[in-house]
Amino acid sequence: PLLPLLFALWSGATAMAAEPAAELKAGVFTPARMAPDFTLAGSDGSALTLRQFRGKVVLLGFGFTHCTEVCPVTLATLAATQKQLGTQADQIQVVYITVDPQRDDAARMHQYLSAFNPAFIGGTGTPEQLAAVRKDFGIMAERKAGPDGDYSHSSFVYLIDKQGQLSALMPYGHAPTDYVHDVKILLAT
Repeated sequence: PLLPLLFALWSGATAMAAEPAAELKAGVFTPARMAPDFTLAGSDGSALTLRQFRGKVVLLGFGFTHCTEVCPVTLATLAATQKQLGTQADQIQVVYITVDPQRDDAARMHQYLSAFNPAFIGGTGTPEQLAAVRKDFGIMAERKAGPDGDYSHSSFVYLIDKQGQLSALMPYGHAPTDYVHDVKILLAT
């Protein structure tokens, strides 16, 4: 009776050792902590909170609709990520919060984000509301001098797990396949 039990334990341990631990491509938060919640005006016409997406993986980015370089690349990458996820795409939510409340109202955010993917939801609000959200997430945004009024801003994307915890931070420039890899791991947990 002892020999079969030992064999079963050894087999299970060997199987676990043969499976490498899944590692995210993005930088991991250790320990994970709850993502700060907020209430902003959503580009879909309703109030936008993070807690409304519990049960989904949230890809949270910050930018503005007049951005001509980083933001369109990030949003195109996130759109390609959703496409590559196929049937799992409905298990994630892209949320994009503006750093430019003077120009980015809910209607403008909706129009801009819909060009990438109609399921993307933007967030806007008063300068004070948005400053508080940026502070909570450690986002830098500074208006550049000049006639165009553009911004220099943080360009990474937060990966928030299904329980609402900040799981990882994906730096700018990663391919959709890296996001897909990490999202699949987060969906499995």
